[in-house]
Amino acid sequence: MTTPFRGGFAPVSEEVTAFDLPVTGAVPADLDGRYLRNGPNPLSLDDPTASHLFLGEGMVHGVRLRDGRAEWYRNRWVRNAPTATRLGEEPRPGPVHGGMDFAANTHIIGHAGRTLATVEAGPLPYELSYELDTIGACDFDGGLPGGYAAHTHVDPATGELHAIAYTWFWQHVQHIVIDASGKVVSTRDIPTGESPMVHDFALTQRYVVIYDLPVVFSMAHAEKGTLLPYAWDEARQARVGLLSRETGEVRWVEVGPCFVFHTLNAYDDGPDVVVDLVRYPKRFVDARLDLGGAPTLDRWRISPSSGKVVETRLDDRAQEFPRMDERLTGLPYRFGYTAATRDLNDLVFPGDTELEDLPDTAFDNTLIKHDLVNGTQQARRFGRGAYVGEPVFVPSLSGTAEDDGYLLSYVNNPDRGAADLVILSSQDFTGAPLATVHLPARIPLGFHGSWIPDPS
Repeated sequence: MTTPFRGGFAPVSEEVTAFDLPVTGAVPADLDGRYLRNGPNPLSLDDPTASHLFLGEGMVHGVRLRDGRAEWYRNRWVRNAPTATRLGEEPRPGPVHGGMDFAANTHIIGHAGRTLATVEAGPLPYELSYELDTIGACDFDGGLPGGYAAHTHVDPATGELHAIAYTWFWQHVQHIVIDASGKVVSTRDIPTGESPMVHDFALTQRYVVIYDLPVVFSMAHAEKGTLLPYAWDEARQARVGLLSRETGEVRWVEVGPCFVFHTLNAYDDGPDVVVDLVRYPKRFVDARLDLGGAPTLDRWRISPSSGKVVETRLDDRAQEFPRMDERLTGLPYRFGYTAATRDLNDLVFPGDTELEDLPDTAFDNTLIKHDLVNGTQQARRFGRGAYVGEPVFVPSLSGTAEDDGYLLSYVNNPDRGAADLVILSSQDFTGAPLATVHLPARIPLGFHGSWIPDPS
């Protein structure tokens, strides 16, 4: 069986708890909370789910920072029912949507006092304790009528959590709004005609921006036993839906063929809508992840009145996992941050001959800071073998400038065979780290994370 879980993606086999972590430099005193990151970490590479990068049991890694100290590191598998059973434990209580209890391995967010591990394609999120133990599946106290989503965006003005949910047996997607107290206040079905993969979306003050692109559920691949049976449909027109937050009406606008996993940000600019995103020329060609071209950072300027989209390349380097100051979600902004990616050939190790279901790009040792006003970029490179994942921006509590804050990311330390939590000054992006927290274990490359501050 070919597996993508090798090299930087190779799973770890143990759950670790460590206290009073050693630090080089000084952890900023205003960092009071947890930096958490989720990703697939198969219990066994002999399991069929270990043959696809999007599958495999979820594992959350976390560091707790307070008073200039790194108090603890923990990594824990998310105990959905199959994972708990394989670990010899009783399944946790909680509802199941559509018979799906997939590994919650994609993102980890905090909302209304809950810590939630999310996943793709419709299953419910799993709630974790402060120390990352699994509590159980969460439907927000019965408020969700169906499943949920991998990605969410918070409206900074209202504290509302927005999501676009989809699943293979829906001919629609569902816009879900959860208020700041954790109550589901709105759900709306938006017909799509087929069952598209909608991994992420965008939010502005006026609109929810929905990506209805040519990657759709494929019954032919499902019948062949493909584990994630979504495939590129050459005949399907790519389009973007502008869901009015005021009226609930949707305006569909055609775009060129592409696929989008992740949004950097979006905002209203006069009558137009500006969306900055990572764009792939294609993805899931014949249901495979290793075909379809490299991702670039692009901008779409959408005119709701004319139905036209102007597409602009912001940076043609391969990159993914865009993040920004989330206090400006849905608003005009200046700075964004991404992780550089590199060619598949750099991932092939001696003896590897089969590449199916490996991505054609994977994380490099470089983070990129984008100044979207001036159209410039800075690259922050780490050492050889120091693969680095998604950068998460945390604003300084005393700062006023948009980039006055910190970037947090797990970085492989090849000399130690373990990971570091690196804390950079965003304003001194290419300078020495403010702090490097030395962790006691390796952290595989994974997906998404969050800074979850403690209540003030």
